[in-house]
Amino acid sequence: MGTLRIGIVGSRFAAHLHLLAYRRAYGVDVRLAGVTSPTEERRKAFASETGAEAYPHLAAMLPHVDVVDVCSPPATHEPVALEAIAAGKHVFIEKPFTGAFGTPRDASALLRDALASADRMVEAARGKGVVLAYAENWIYAPAVQKEREIVEKTGAQILWMLGGESHSGSHSPVYGIWRHAGGGSLVGKGCHPLTACLYLKVVEGRAHGGRPIRPATVSARVHEITRLPGYRDRGFLRTDYEDVEDYGQLHVTFEDGTVADVFATELVLGGVHNWLEVFANNHRTTCRLNPVNLLDTYNPEAEQFRDVYLVEKIGTKEGWSHPAADEEWQQGFYAEIQDFVECCASGRRPQSDAEVARDTVAALYAGYVSAGQGGREVAVPLR
Repeated sequence: MGTLRIGIVGSRFAAHLHLLAYRRAYGVDVRLAGVTSPTEERRKAFASETGAEAYPHLAAMLPHVDVVDVCSPPATHEPVALEAIAAGKHVFIEKPFTGAFGTPRDASALLRDALASADRMVEAARGKGVVLAYAENWIYAPAVQKEREIVEKTGAQILWMLGGESHSGSHSPVYGIWRHAGGGSLVGKGCHPLTACLYLKVVEGRAHGGRPIRPATVSARVHEITRLPGYRDRGFLRTDYEDVEDYGQLHVTFEDGTVADVFATELVLGGVHNWLEVFANNHRTTCRLNPVNLLDTYNPEAEQFRDVYLVEKIGTKEGWSHPAADEEWQQGFYAEIQDFVECCASGRRPQSDAEVARDTVAALYAGYVSAGQGGREVAVPLR
């Protein structure tokens, strides 16, 4: 095929991460052709920075692109994706894939709504024969990809996984509001380590006999720690959550009886804490996504590093820190986009595909059902 024209929906944090990855894509002729977002000033600034054309809405951009990269808030993911798919465009969707929006209500209804949303997108993409990719960077992180290789080449059986994503609050101005985000820590952060766990069991199953090993049940607890009457706010953590949790934990049992435990919180100072441990019958691996101790820096005065980026959510630049030499690489963003554009060119299936995205949605919202019942084990509804 000729040039693959990319159109980005959104112009904030995720859009800029994807932009860096498109600039490093190789083997496929990729061009950022368009951007659209609700704020005229932001979309024009993004267009000016990238050389793309700014469009007032998606319909105006669609005739000029081959791929729609959805970097807008979670509540917009399904309508944007369906409009793009209907126009025959490939679609990349940032995390979370989709969810149940509006206001928090009966968790069983949330689960039904979230799965219906995921299924509509999956079926639409299948009907049009386009690529529907889930932008879960954890799958593509070098540490997780090395573990994939170990599992495949050694015939490992994964017995237990333990992982988490935590920091002091999201970049998104609409995070913390259920009608925009579809949940709190469990969805917004827990989706990352959860998807990595689901992916590695898919890899294991295919390596052993061709059939993915999928989640069977979950049990979960969620809490609103910074809204406790006794919480003492010292100003270091983000606390402006309207109706979502700031702590979540999810226990997953897979079809083969093995397990995974996922933690996600807004209660961690000192930078992003992203990690995954894999305990197998023939090896043990610790995957460190952030921080990565490639270099140590001591800075006695924060002002000296005012214009130096160190690592996401570090909080202070004074004292010892572990600067990220290439944070986008170590967290998988470059490899993620590379895989997606190659899939558009070749027609093959992404490693982070719509099926693992759908299973992630099912497990997360089954987790809310469990949490609403005090942590009772709940079946994960699979297709």
